[in-house]
Amino acid sequence: MVNKALLIGRLGADPEVRYTPDGTMVANFRLATDLQWKDKNGEKIQRTEWHRIVAYGKLAEICSNYLSKGKLIFIEGRIQTRSWEDKDGVKRSTTEIVASNMQMLDSKGQTRSQDAAVDDQPPASPGSPGSESAPDDDVPF
Repeated sequence: MVNKALLIGRLGADPEVRYTPDGTMVANFRLATDLQWKDKNGEKIQRTEWHRIVAYGKLAEICSNYLSKGKLIFIEGRIQTRSWEDKDGVKRSTTEIVASNMQMLDSKGQTRSQDAAVDDQPPASPGSPGSESAPDDDVPF
């Protein structure tokens, strides 16, 4: 069986960093991908899809140090869905990509290129998930 996601997109915001109880760094960020096509009238249509990305350990550290809103990156990882009950007892869930590899693709404004890969990913740790609504950030494509 295979569970692999490959995405190229732009960050919707700077990575948010937190730590697990055992001290492992976790970086969370949103990645925007888009699909473009022309409708039957020849009008250009664009649809943006937002993906939640989570990185652990050394990869989280690299993401927090080098990534910022608007950066174009490649992410490789696995798809994971988590469920929990919020403080009001409402069952919630989220689907995210647990990153195992990240490559920065922007060339302008970079002092050095950074590729990162992590072979061992910890199991999903319940964390404080963010809002489930779509972001309102203006991301340039």
